[in-house]
Amino acid sequence: MRVSSGGAESCKGRAAQGAAVSLNISIREAGSVRVLDVNGRITIGEPSDRLHQELRYLAEHGWNKILVNLNDVLQIDSSGISSLVRNSMTLARTGGSLRLLCGPGRVRDALTVTRLIEAIPTFDNEATALASFE
Repeated sequence: MRVSSGGAESCKGRAAQGAAVSLNISIREAGSVRVLDVNGRITIGEPSDRLHQELRYLAEHGWNKILVNLNDVLQIDSSGISSLVRNSMTLARTGGSLRLLCGPGRVRDALTVTRLIEAIPTFDNEATALASFE
């Protein structure tokens, strides 16, 4: 369900059979930046597709500064990483930017091993991440 642009938006996915999927995304506004708070697993199939769709939706509606908060993500696989890369490239082509918020742990390790933190600016602290857009 989406709420007006002034409030938080919650996008809880449902599988075709009606069961909850393993990924929840809430969207909030921080100044000129949209922050996606992601919770769960970003893995092949519906979870990575949903992340890609939410990022694409924001970009198509004029939000070109996006921070993806991965602090509550338990796992990310190559398809989740691919979603982040594709959307980062799309935003960069249109003058926007994607940043990641991700503290220490398994997800940060995956971003480091794949060298994604070298391609997409990644921060441990939300205030620092938000300041980087200025």
